[in-house]
Amino acid sequence: MNDPMWFDNPAITDQMWPATIETLLMTVWSTGLAVLFGLPLGIWLFTTSKGGLSPHPIVYRVLSLIVDITRSIPFIILMIALIPFTRFMVGTALGWQATVVALTVGAIPFYARLVENALREVSDGKVEAALMMGASNGQVIRQVFIPEALPGLIGAATVTSVTLVSYTAMAGAVGGGGLGALAISYGYQRYQSDTMIACIIVLVVIVALIQFVGDRIARLVDHR
Repeated sequence: MNDPMWFDNPAITDQMWPATIETLLMTVWSTGLAVLFGLPLGIWLFTTSKGGLSPHPIVYRVLSLIVDITRSIPFIILMIALIPFTRFMVGTALGWQATVVALTVGAIPFYARLVENALREVSDGKVEAALMMGASNGQVIRQVFIPEALPGLIGAATVTSVTLVSYTAMAGAVGGGGLGALAISYGYQRYQSDTMIACIIVLVVIVALIQFVGDRIARLVDHR
């Protein structure tokens, strides 16, 4: 007797929706936290860099080294290495809540570097004009850099979010939950090709929607 497939398969009919919700929760929470902490880190990187508002080579080198090291660690290894910290933060190393911790730690330096690059695209003329009018560094950042770089910052958040979707799928290999866990548990380990294909389709749709929404918002706030 053949195994049930597609809409007769309980893995698809009963577990696909909860797994999708877990993937969305992981992506939304980790993206939000990455932006919350990555934005000030990216601003700090930019302001202390050569040509920034407050150049400080030593501080910049230290920050840049920390960012580069964290970004270079493969996500699966990072997730395993963070298990003690994850248990401390959320009380468990399994499930989507635990995955958010590792996703956030991995995404903060990634987004911070994108923020630094986005701020470099702001016209020097507008910055110089604000400084000549007596604006402080904080005012220049809030009133010139952030508004001018906003389309780039939103684009950076979109790229980060899309990257995190792929990370959530990898997290399924180590008990992270979501569509990745469903694809591995049923699509790979139980040879259910229909479940694997269904998970891939849903992940592609999620990425496409994130990209579409991010691009639309970036165009709406771009007044250049």
